[in-house]
Amino acid sequence: MDFIHKRILNLDWTAFFLSFKLSFWTTLFLYFISFPLAYWLSFGKKSRMHVIVDSLVSLPLVLPPTVLGFYLLIILGNSGPLGAIYTKVFGKSLVFSFEGLLIASILYSLPFMVQNMAASFSLVDSKLIEASLCCGENRLTTFFKIIVPLSLQGILRGTVLSFTHTLGEFGIVLMVGGDLPGKTRTLSIALYDQVEGLDYEAANQTALVLLLFSFFVLFVVYSTADSRWTRKGNFISK
Repeated sequence: MDFIHKRILNLDWTAFFLSFKLSFWTTLFLYFISFPLAYWLSFGKKSRMHVIVDSLVSLPLVLPPTVLGFYLLIILGNSGPLGAIYTKVFGKSLVFSFEGLLIASILYSLPFMVQNMAASFSLVDSKLIEASLCCGENRLTTFFKIIVPLSLQGILRGTVLSFTHTLGEFGIVLMVGGDLPGKTRTLSIALYDQVEGLDYEAANQTALVLLLFSFFVLFVVYSTADSRWTRKGNFISK
């Protein structure tokens, strides 16, 4: 215990809090995007558009982070379509900023939230949904009263996986945010700097905290998992 306590005390706390801040806001914004998107993927009329959207959402799972980071760097840069507007409105660059890092993290963690939500939505008994609609409830009310309560396991798993995935991001964080202390340097970047500087003791401290936290949250999720959902609905369980 003294070994662990010593390493936690010597942690780069600025990078620690920045990482958790980034994970929190990324997860929060993902809710607003993922709920309607997962609902549409689960209950919308199947078409070629579904395949296209589903493929785009899942792309970060197979695309190297540096590739996604490169294109985001172009788009968010001062000469890019989104970056130019942001610079004109706010008078500062979107790249190498927390805001740019947040946009990149949302896109990179999107499949972890959407896929798990869509998987849990698809397990809800259609008869319950039809009964709610027949009783005069609209689709929005049915969604929040029937679908969401019966999909809490998938929502929880998507939340935890998105949060922890953002916490451990490296490639896309380095490409879009760089390595600015107190601004864009996350724990994963701090760990890279420590290894590059041959400071293996400090690197061990950072790695240990990330390892223990990741194991803890995954242990909690899997220990409370609904085995029925795990077998049939779990698309992503990184």
